Amino acid sequence: MDVSQARRMAADVLKVGVHRVRIDPDALELVDQAKTKEDIRRLIKEGYIGKRPVKGTSTARAKKLAIQKKKGRRRGPGSRKGKKTARSGGKEPRVRTIRAIRRLLRELRDEGRIDRKTYRSLYRKAKGGYFRSKRHVLLYIKEHGLFVEKREV
Repeated sequence: MDVSQARRMAADVLKVGVHRVRIDPDALELVDQAKTKEDIRRLIKEGYIGKRPVKGTSTARAKKLAIQKKKGRRRGPGSRKGKKTARSGGKEPRVRTIRAIRRLLRELRDEGRIDRKTYRSLYRKAKGGYFRSKRHVLLYIKEHGLFVEKREV
């Protein structure tokens, strides 16, 4: 029994794809006899033809994973991809670096190894992202001869 014509008309009437048309297996003869769209509408009303639900994607597995991650699971070295810095975001490393540099500059100023004017200029440079690290700051100071010479009294 070929109900492909009926299935095509039903798809038109139901406004779905041909594969989403559900035909009752017990009513195949009735459906086969349906020649017009009016006949199809009657069969739909009687419940012999219907439409299948949309498949969709189940989020159950994703939800289960999210719960596990919330508990702190699945974060071990085997699950990680990328460098440590790639996982720590852009801001945190910058904050750590600038705080360390500012601490160093403060110590150097308080110990009298650099004067206030130099401190202020280096502070501004640090704020502008000029220095990569504490070592870079010290290298810069040494190269430019900014250390204050200790005077003997």
